[in-house]
Amino acid sequence: MSTRTLITGGLVITAAEEVHADVLIEDGRIAALASAGTQEWSADRVLDATGKYVIPGGVDAHTHMEFPFGGTFSSDTFETGTRAAAWGGTTTIIDFAVQSVGHSLREGLDAYYAKAAGKCAIDYGFHMIVSDVDESSLKEMDGLVGEGVTSFKLFTAYPGVFYSDDGQILRAMQKGATNGALIMMHAENGIAIDVLVRQALARGETDPRHHGEVRRALLEAEATHRVIQLARVAEAPLYVVHVSAEEALAELVAARDKGLPVFGETCPQYLFLSTDNLAEPDFEGAKYVCSTPLRPREHQAALWRGLRTNDLQVVSTDHCPFCFTGQKELGRGDFSKIPNGMPGVENRMDLLHQAVVDGHITRRRWIEIACAAPARMFGMYGKKGTIAPGADADVVIYDPAAEQVMSAATHHMNVDYSAYEGRRVTGRVETVLSRGELVIDQREFTGRAGHGAYVSRGMTQYLG
Repeated sequence: MSTRTLITGGLVITAAEEVHADVLIEDGRIAALASAGTQEWSADRVLDATGKYVIPGGVDAHTHMEFPFGGTFSSDTFETGTRAAAWGGTTTIIDFAVQSVGHSLREGLDAYYAKAAGKCAIDYGFHMIVSDVDESSLKEMDGLVGEGVTSFKLFTAYPGVFYSDDGQILRAMQKGATNGALIMMHAENGIAIDVLVRQALARGETDPRHHGEVRRALLEAEATHRVIQLARVAEAPLYVVHVSAEEALAELVAARDKGLPVFGETCPQYLFLSTDNLAEPDFEGAKYVCSTPLRPREHQAALWRGLRTNDLQVVSTDHCPFCFTGQKELGRGDFSKIPNGMPGVENRMDLLHQAVVDGHITRRRWIEIACAAPARMFGMYGKKGTIAPGADADVVIYDPAAEQVMSAATHHMNVDYSAYEGRRVTGRVETVLSRGELVIDQREFTGRAGHGAYVSRGMTQYLG
């Protein structure tokens, strides 16, 4: 028996428009919209959004739940991480399945299917990390595209773990050019970085701040330039993940000015945090170790500008949390052993709304970079990322006036610190529906593990 839900009185905000409208939900989808008060719809449940925003559920296209790194695993499971995402107004994540060297893509993907099955509170999809580019894995890419894994990530970083050389990257891009997959790149010159790491440790520079110093912005820019040129040779589209530096962004801008199908993502940590955090005393800086690393504060203006000019299309979190106690502490005395990653899946929508309050972006751009663009980039738009008839009823009622203080004491991520501890922001999620089912109801979690469904994705919708 279907349940009809009516959301009344709110300001509906999508990437395209803002309109005071009522939203009718039926059978898990948006059934209709109408100007506020103009339709006499019957419904089993009425949600009053007067004075609130009604926005699409967020799409976080870059998360790492239960992710292996440095001899440990990220601390959020698919259950805890998707529950925290829902609390933060995100209703779809795309996580990364990992191919281990010497194993097939199929094995890696099946392992992640098993990790997520029956655990997720919201919908989820997968990208595939390709760690071992050879004839077999290249052939496998075609089959994975057929089951909705339409994006593949490679690394110019982490030699001996995830690193691919230029020839392997080129071959993967050539495969993407033929099967329609989007190649995602972690762009840092890992070979050069490893030299700088060894030299820093030999000098006794072991504190967390040196993590940011050895992973030079120029080495991010160099790798970004290189993968852009490889994509040009392969005649393939390219998506560069977690852009953190002004110099790397300049490479994307130059490519896009040539009309190339090159896209970029940044993350809240690069917009709101800096090397000042990495330099916090008493090893506290370890909380902020991630790669690409935090940059000096002056890079932030360029990233905000890139978001306004659409040279950066997406803000994802790269949510990869490790507890300070027992995990980040693995790197005491050697910054290179600090697990790389930060928590953030619960904070993204609120931080970006604060950017609206602060005048960095408009309300519609907030929805574009957090909902619509990631859905479009990864082949889900129309179903995800918007409020329109036929779309999944992934809807957030958002209170733009509520104030909150971010803290580990109140967040729902399975990690013992907040990267934004004590930060006061304006705006807060009030109610969240995932495919029409209440997951957060007036600041109470009413969802369940297993509600979240796997999303088989199409090709990127950014290409004609």
